[in-house]
Amino acid sequence: MHTKPEILKKELIAKSRLFGIERVELRFSNGEEREYERLRSPSIPAVMMVALKDDATVLLIREYACGTDDYQLTLPKGAMDLGETVFEAANRELMEEVGYGARKLTELKKLTLSPGYMGHSIHLVLAEDLYEQRIEGDEPEPLQVIEHSLENINDLVAATDFTEARALAALYIVRDIIRARQQ
Repeated sequence: MHTKPEILKKELIAKSRLFGIERVELRFSNGEEREYERLRSPSIPAVMMVALKDDATVLLIREYACGTDDYQLTLPKGAMDLGETVFEAANRELMEEVGYGARKLTELKKLTLSPGYMGHSIHLVLAEDLYEQRIEGDEPEPLQVIEHSLENINDLVAATDFTEARALAALYIVRDIIRARQQ
């Protein structure tokens, strides 16, 4: 087991409305010192849901992604509001983005993206026993909701507009859970 490096100094070197960049000076257990830069972790956690209409059908959304400047097919997700639990946020985001709530929510795993330079993480939640319920969200335009077969993940892997690694990992995790239940 490695000993975590000692943080000698942290300094905010750039900041925008959404992001902060930190310079971090570290000393490793062998005495080696290094300087890293990282995106500061957001103070607000996020949730991503695999919403199952039934054991074979997952609900996806198509939304504009500014980072890639294109429309992307992905899973519903969003930031938690102050004071919300993971499940409250997951259900609210589902109602806002796909027009369904869930009677059964299960937190599966915390996922990260590029942990070498970002502390961003998202709580993966399986949403089942859905019921129709839409509430107003903060999206700038209506999202397209697409039903997709959970068994046909390979179609999504081949799709040029399905590129979010966290969503792909989430679908494989849930597909394996459903397969195990059916045995």
